Amino acid sequence: MNATSTLTLGGLLAALVILTCNLYPWWTGNREAKQLAAFGKGFGAAACAAACPGGVLGWAHSHSGSVGNGAGERASQALTGTNSASGLTSGQLVGLGTTGAIIVVIAVTLVVLSYKQAGKKDKRRIVGGAYVGSTLCLTAGVAGALAWLPDALNGIGDSIAQAFEGAGALL
Repeated sequence: MNATSTLTLGGLLAALVILTCNLYPWWTGNREAKQLAAFGKGFGAAACAAACPGGVLGWAHSHSGSVGNGAGERASQALTGTNSASGLTSGQLVGLGTTGAIIVVIAVTLVVLSYKQAGKKDKRRIVGGAYVGSTLCLTAGVAGALAWLPDALNGIGDSIAQAFEGAGALL
């Protein structure tokens, strides 16, 4: 599955509103990194999922834009009277291999476990981070900035596989 959803200006608006809602308490507070941790966990898991060419994670990523496109376009029309249905240049993370896929599954599993232990506010922040991360990875700019991620995931996965095969790569 190589299809990705095209993000519109309305979808970008929806993602930026959620990002703003998560950054605002940090900006007006003590600006401690731990205030952004829950949002960052969700964003990180979504970025890893964005590297998946298929499966449930790849499908969820490729369709994340359509969720925000409709809501953002309606909000833009209702609030400003402008049409925000113009599409943005799309991007995609490519090159995830089988060993990198193992790392993606572990990373997403860790975020799911964090979600299960989180309080109500942090659960919303994790979900918000996942949505924003997945949506922004549909754009050429963010996908281009994270183009290194699939290779990094593959490298970590290769090292772990070699360690279990007895190659001593980690020693």
